[in-house]
Amino acid sequence: MDSDPDDGQPLQFETAVPRVVPSETGPTCDGVTCAACQRTMTDEYFDVNGQSACQSCRDQIAQHAETPRGWAVLARASLFGMGAAILGAVLYYAVVAITNFEIGIVAIAIGYMVGYAVRRGTRGRGGRRFQVMAVILTYWAVGLAYTPIVFKAGREQNQQAAQTQANPPASEGVDAAGTSDVNLPLAITMLLGFSLALPVLVVIGSLPGGFISAAIIAFGMRQAWRMTAAPQVQIAGPYRIGAGSAVLS
Repeated sequence: MDSDPDDGQPLQFETAVPRVVPSETGPTCDGVTCAACQRTMTDEYFDVNGQSACQSCRDQIAQHAETPRGWAVLARASLFGMGAAILGAVLYYAVVAITNFEIGIVAIAIGYMVGYAVRRGTRGRGGRRFQVMAVILTYWAVGLAYTPIVFKAGREQNQQAAQTQANPPASEGVDAAGTSDVNLPLAITMLLGFSLALPVLVVIGSLPGGFISAAIIAFGMRQAWRMTAAPQVQIAGPYRIGAGSAVLS
């Protein structure tokens, strides 16, 4: 959460703590202490997730709960999330390559990494657009992890087929014709599209065991979705000190 400029302490309104709650008699005339900045309020206060807050802190919390707008924050969150997705793909590939098993907790870890990175990119805020971004990046990270595995398996199959048919290596003509004129943007686009389609292809191609892979991917995406949601903030008031009822505006 954002910090109050007076004392630098974070605004903590996610966990309820014991306090004087609004009632028929209301708070005492001695005042109410703001749970964030520790100021004493003698006229009115707000109830934020079960804790008392002054007008200034209430405004900060309400602003923090809103989904951030603008291209700058979107680009920063995308950059952070993409970096986490690539690192997660490397982790997933390493685990699968070493153990030959898909471990569900790794997909959840990818979702956590991407969700945390996107959240850092938004400076602790969230919203639907960032949830969608985190889910897509988590899905893409899994496909990116599968990509070298599929390429390796395809290369091994080609080598076995060439040895069986006693054909010369196919690379003799490729070096002379294809390697010098590689279209890098096209190659990157094809790799991106292939990595996005790969999770679906893996699930369909390995049915009925593919249901396990689908569940693993879904777990990771769900983790990323939850971590990038907008903060849940309930604000009531203002309440008059000693009145116990909301002030009508």
